[in-house]
Amino acid sequence: MPAIRLPNGAIKTFEAPISVADVAASIGPGLAKAALAGKVDGRLVDTSYVIDRDAAVAIVTEKDPEGLDVLRHSTAHLLAYAVKELFPDAQVTIGPVIEDGFYYDFSYKRPFTPEDLAAIEKKMADLAQKNEPVVRSLLPRDDAVKLFERIGEHYKAEIIASIPSNDPISLYTEGKFTDLCRGPHVPSTGKLKVFKLMKVAGAYWRGDSRNEMLQRIYGTAWAKKEDQDAYLRRIEEAEKRDHRKLGRQLDLFHQEDIAPGLVFWHPKGWTVWQQVEQYMRRVYQDNGYLEVRAPQILDRSLWEKSGHWENFKENMFTTESEKRDFAVKPMNCPGHVLIFNSDLRSYRDLPLRYGEFGACHRNEPSGALHGLMRVRGFTQDDGHIFCTEEQIQPECTSFNQLALDVYRDFGFSDVVIKLALRPEKRLGDDSAWDRAENALRDALRACNVQWTELPGEGAFYGPKIEYHLKDSIGRSWQCGTMQVDFQMPARLGAEYVAADDTRKVPVMLHRAIVGSLERFIGILIEHYAGAMPLWLAPLQAVVLTITDRQAAYAERVAGALRAAGFRVAADLRNEKITYKIREHSLQKLPYQLIVGDKELEANSVAVRTRGGEDLGSMSLDALLARLREEAAGHGRFLSV
Repeated sequence: MPAIRLPNGAIKTFEAPISVADVAASIGPGLAKAALAGKVDGRLVDTSYVIDRDAAVAIVTEKDPEGLDVLRHSTAHLLAYAVKELFPDAQVTIGPVIEDGFYYDFSYKRPFTPEDLAAIEKKMADLAQKNEPVVRSLLPRDDAVKLFERIGEHYKAEIIASIPSNDPISLYTEGKFTDLCRGPHVPSTGKLKVFKLMKVAGAYWRGDSRNEMLQRIYGTAWAKKEDQDAYLRRIEEAEKRDHRKLGRQLDLFHQEDIAPGLVFWHPKGWTVWQQVEQYMRRVYQDNGYLEVRAPQILDRSLWEKSGHWENFKENMFTTESEKRDFAVKPMNCPGHVLIFNSDLRSYRDLPLRYGEFGACHRNEPSGALHGLMRVRGFTQDDGHIFCTEEQIQPECTSFNQLALDVYRDFGFSDVVIKLALRPEKRLGDDSAWDRAENALRDALRACNVQWTELPGEGAFYGPKIEYHLKDSIGRSWQCGTMQVDFQMPARLGAEYVAADDTRKVPVMLHRAIVGSLERFIGILIEHYAGAMPLWLAPLQAVVLTITDRQAAYAERVAGALRAAGFRVAADLRNEKITYKIREHSLQKLPYQLIVGDKELEANSVAVRTRGGEDLGSMSLDALLARLREEAAGHGRFLSV
């Protein structure tokens, strides 16, 4: 007689084992209709799951985050069902949930076309309308292999055969289609009402370039049509803001196959880079960091001692000289430890804060490269703090406030904090990880902030606080980190003289605020749609002449603004003023300063903002005061 404890604390008892669906029905017909899945003692299960013991049970509906995942997972299977109906020779492989949707990989004799996608989506809608039950069953592993081999699904048979245990394999059947899956799934296809197929891309079987190239169909699915419509609008807006397109349009940077994953910065783009770097350099200087510089190429023995050779070798560029193996640094931390080790340190020196705009290189797969967002060569605002264990909390607490202040200056006020915990592959014992993770929790509590925890997502040498920035269209970008490392200093022989004259190993805090400057600039371009705030804009204003008579005056105005520290050009071309205004508007300049005969006589300028607002005539002193105020406000001055 199972006793079921509901989320509101109520207890319901039943005379016999009962399914999740029947528990929902016992609460009310509305909940029974809305049920997509259940949670039994915290585990997500199908509504058909039978409870034969006392348990805590929650009914999962479309209002729950897990409900949306179940909808998307089930829609991926509906996609595979539709493909098999339309293209019986296609073979299905894997189809997981991803952020905002799902995908499924297929092997087929020819590329899918846009017309195919439209037909598949229509077939999905037809199958959903049939409201066919989705039924779970179990088969021994070897029997499941034989089943999929018999129906010609060789990829599924290979997946099942690679499962080491002969434990029963769970299968899901809807109509004529059976698929391998752990589940859970919606109880019937009629629950799947809001979805759209987005695109087709290539993907290697099992992510290995030596294997067959499959076709990956991406889709999105939602509980409500208005949610999907809002998502599609965000996608449309994101395409307009694509930093790669804007990079070309605004002449900021470009990339070429001759240097895959690397960036050619143009003068305007390098100006933006310098604004970010010099700002962060002031942050270093104002917060007790000593700027250092470590070599780019270091002997293999260092990377073996640090643990990178064992845990990160596949991502490192290596070279050989005079029968010695070297690696181009993928991270700056070992070099900073060697700088620390170059002298005898005392507890009085701690905390010792090093900062470096360190250039790193990582051998990312070519298929993962994406503009500035995923590159092989990048520069970080990297810093490492050597401290005692007692200093971890105050250092992390002060860093948290510093990071949030920096993000506000760049125009990001919505920041989500997460704590990434020990991964399966890691250095050190559990007691060290316990101390490191608890130190970060204590620091976050002292900051009076909310955070979520990410089990298994820490670095191999320590847990980390992550800072996720929400941009102007609601996307989240992980940028800053603060990581506690008890491992690397000891592995590389770092010591300091304690107050009792004993030698102790310092704790190493790895911290970055913007992270990769390349990626952060890409985020800024998309956040502002290329219309950078005044302090970051590569060209802050242009002086436009109406006729040649104002040329000398325009040059004087531009010169005065440049002398005041602003980035200003003069457009003296013999073109119509409307043409000049339109051309510079496309370059998203913050200000256009128009000078005609009237402005020449009054020693003034007519000021036009990027948004098209006419501020009228303004003296040079008044204009300078406005520009200084706006630049000092950084990104907080600009509404996005």
